Amino acid sequence: MDHRLSSEHEELRRTVEEFAHDVVAPKIGDFYERHEFPYEIVREMGRMGLFGLPFPEEYGGMGGDYLALGIALEELARVDSSVAITLEAGVSLGAMPLHLFGTEEQKAEWLPRLCSGEVLGAFGLTEPDGGSDAGATRTTARVDEATGEWVINGTKCFITNSGTDITGLVTVTAVTGRSPEGKPQISSIIVPSGTPGFTVAAPYSKVGWNASDTRELHFDDVRVPAANLLGEQGRGFAQFLRILDEGRIAIAALATGLAQGCVDESVKYAKERHAFGRNIGSYQAIQFKIADMEMKAHTSRLAWRDAASRLVSGEPFKKEAALAKLYSSTIAVDNAREATQIHGGYGFMNEYPVARMWRDSKILEIGEGTSEVQRMLIARELGLTG
Repeated sequence: MDHRLSSEHEELRRTVEEFAHDVVAPKIGDFYERHEFPYEIVREMGRMGLFGLPFPEEYGGMGGDYLALGIALEELARVDSSVAITLEAGVSLGAMPLHLFGTEEQKAEWLPRLCSGEVLGAFGLTEPDGGSDAGATRTTARVDEATGEWVINGTKCFITNSGTDITGLVTVTAVTGRSPEGKPQISSIIVPSGTPGFTVAAPYSKVGWNASDTRELHFDDVRVPAANLLGEQGRGFAQFLRILDEGRIAIAALATGLAQGCVDESVKYAKERHAFGRNIGSYQAIQFKIADMEMKAHTSRLAWRDAASRLVSGEPFKKEAALAKLYSSTIAVDNAREATQIHGGYGFMNEYPVARMWRDSKILEIGEGTSEVQRMLIARELGLTG
């Protein structure tokens, strides 16, 4: 399988690379230090069509595919992960559920605005007592027989893009009934921002991703129309497993970008920094570190592009997505650690991008399925579990 880019994908890569270096890089450090969401950068990403990359033109999208999204995420993350995760969550988690499972009316109402970046969508799955056990949903939704409305109660946590000034909706999973065996039936329901009873907590104080928006959400007798059910009742958990499979490819691309950014910054620093009479890049110890970092980033890129190619061609991709996510997140942490070491004391200073990359890397081994969950999925695909 040839994973070299087509001329269209290469043009996209160059365009996003230029945007990342010319627009994002000069400004994002200040946003990060202030823990401030970069609205002006996100608006420009919307004007470029990045939020609509994998969606059909009829809904305002660019008519591209998941490979195109991954390319954009990688190039953004080479410079900054807060901006990249805002795009990833807005597309993979905010808009993709509507595209895959929404009615024509739901798509017509929401997708054009989501594709343009006019509004952001969020994905309300994780709960305070759930974590990796996403099936242990405690949020509930019942039908009010008098009005036909859904009435939602519960809490979600660690939800990206959920509290910005341009957040338009959150799709939440909730228990809407029980099977004859007593198992919870989980459904997905669209909750527009500003719905009475839907409250958004203050932003988390995070280790990294400080220029992205992450919040806890509370639902207290939140009422939405029956038409806000996304897909079939009782199929919400299955729907979001599909969304997470695809999202792991996106996170793998983002992690690859961070790993490559660590290489970029280390090469630049190694040529400029002098010690004992010559630049440190002339020392074999530094050369070998950076060579190993480049090897890992290159292999990670092959992994996520392979998974994306399988998805685009309609082939099974669950195992490949898990492999890509597991490997890329691991080597992102590795490369961030090594880049910080190469920079020495300056790597501990926030004015250097590698300090931001070091802080941003760890969450990649946790979000959208921990490394342990990825290993479980891989083992299951190999037939090693009951």
